[in-house]
Amino acid sequence: MSNHNLNSSTAEDSQYVRQQLIAYNASHISAELRDRYEELNFHVKNEAGEIVAGILSTLCWNWIEIDILWVNPDQRQQGFGSQLLLEVEQLARAKQCDFVMLNTFSFQAPEFYKKHGYTITTVIENAPTGHTHYYFKKEL
Repeated sequence: MSNHNLNSSTAEDSQYVRQQLIAYNASHISAELRDRYEELNFHVKNEAGEIVAGILSTLCWNWIEIDILWVNPDQRQQGFGSQLLLEVEQLARAKQCDFVMLNTFSFQAPEFYKKHGYTITTVIENAPTGHTHYYFKKEL
């Protein structure tokens, strides 16, 4: 190993590393997919203007990855989660994506995603301790 210094990264350093990986990845992706990156984020507000549900997702190349789907506990079972999920799936189809993927924990909503046609691709036990981490995919 050479005499290079290992340092904690600043936000600027981290952005540089991220951009380097993005550039490397782009060199291996077809031209029509290379620039397909877009955040697709939506929320639902109540009558008081408060956000009661939201979804954060990213279109990347030929799929959409859902990063966060959250519904206020007091507002659950009213269809907001389904509405948000279906909106992202509809956009994925309109943008000619092949699939949608996401991850969730056993204490969150694995049954919700199964109900919406998602299939488990990976299961990691004891992550976090005492729980299960699920990765899901839905072909479009």
